[in-house]
Amino acid sequence: MEQEHQRAAKLRLIAGMRQGQSWQDAATAAELPTSRTAAYRLLRRAKAAGETAAVVDGRHGHPAKLRTPVQVWLREQYRQVSGTPSRVVQAAVHERFGLEVSVSQLNRVRSTLGVGRPRPGSGEKSGSGGAGGRGQPAAGSRGR
Repeated sequence: MEQEHQRAAKLRLIAGMRQGQSWQDAATAAELPTSRTAAYRLLRRAKAAGETAAVVDGRHGHPAKLRTPVQVWLREQYRQVSGTPSRVVQAAVHERFGLEVSVSQLNRVRSTLGVGRPRPGSGEKSGSGGAGGRGQPAAGSRGR
């Protein structure tokens, strides 16, 4: 119920600002505690995507947005081409599912699903790290 109250308050804020009220007056009338930046950001989203879309809480990178169908699709994508950069996958998720997901969230999901992107040289550990490497004294040091 609280979410519905928030949505209704945001819609009243948008309506008030569109009628010419200042953001403070519109926020007070809507009983919505907000900042100037958030109020104008909400108004800008309403102009771009419509009022209903603007008040939907689609937090960028929120884990709840990646439900089972998206996770299944991601798992298949990552297994088919494991070296795909997360930026490319991010664009594909947006195109296919209409979700805006952060790269860091995709990386967390990628790790959770066990389909991590191979890093260059990650499978190899060189035993001869050279002077100054971990576990080896630097050249010229004799522990005096």
